[in-house]
Amino acid sequence: MHKRFVNHCTIELTISPCGPILIKSGKEGADPTKPDMEFVETYHQGGKSIYLPGSSLKGAIRAHAERIVRTVGSDKPSSKGVWANDPLNDKRDYLSNKSAPEIYKLSCFTDQMFGSTEIASRVRIEDAYPVNRAQLKIEERNGVAIDRVFGSVAVGPFNYQVCTAGDFKTKIHLKNFTLAQLGLIGLVLRDLNDGWFGLGFAKSRGMGTVTVQYDSATVQYPGCVLESGQIKAIATSQQWPHTMLLGAGEFLDATEAGNYGFPKPDHQETPVAAAAMPLGFGVQLVWTGQIQVADLFERSVKAWSRLLGVAA
Repeated sequence: MHKRFVNHCTIELTISPCGPILIKSGKEGADPTKPDMEFVETYHQGGKSIYLPGSSLKGAIRAHAERIVRTVGSDKPSSKGVWANDPLNDKRDYLSNKSAPEIYKLSCFTDQMFGSTEIASRVRIEDAYPVNRAQLKIEERNGVAIDRVFGSVAVGPFNYQVCTAGDFKTKIHLKNFTLAQLGLIGLVLRDLNDGWFGLGFAKSRGMGTVTVQYDSATVQYPGCVLESGQIKAIATSQQWPHTMLLGAGEFLDATEAGNYGFPKPDHQETPVAAAAMPLGFGVQLVWTGQIQVADLFERSVKAWSRLLGVAA
């Protein structure tokens, strides 16, 4: 099934530091005038700039998604499918000699989204680059490590670079997603904005907190067309109203959806009307701005709640 492309969601975000944030470059240069720990840098739009690597964002988002799933689900295989494994100790023996549909179905909820050594990730997060490099505020701070026994300085002093202001834009992509998976992404972004977890270095010391601004969200059905106010699947002639948010299970027959464990039905009415994708082929729904994207997540979280068996 995952060799097909039934739905895709792109969420555009702006991330802004609430205080000092540092994503370390991981190497020390020979220049003695530079701090001991530098922000990761790259060339972007004609100049050198700090940025937030997509891998760092994905790691933080995945870790918090796993916390949520373990909190409301389980850390062991569950009949509801809402569980997150221990990535350090799970050897995934239960996936050996299984077919592709069985591997997806038996994988934990977060592995189905973010991937594992057995299945590919359906979530892709782009590097976050500054909107305007001139608005970035880069500071240098000093610190020491205190010996817990003697109370004296154990390591240091050392200095490190932090970013305290500026805006970074990024995109999150979900491929062949269920509405519950989209709802979980919404919950993670809500918690990131609320400061429940942070990004980068020294989070336990209050660094790494950010705000998250939703810019837009686009859900696309590349195998569909708009006909007489209906979203119509070209391959199967299935039809839905033009304001319908559709999970991957909607595009599969009952047998195939059951083999992969996709919920079916998996749809949600929205106030957004579908339009044709660029070049006039495919269908897309676009949510613009903080209020509309938050509404998309709120509707998706209803599917997440139904999966858990609580009132949506």
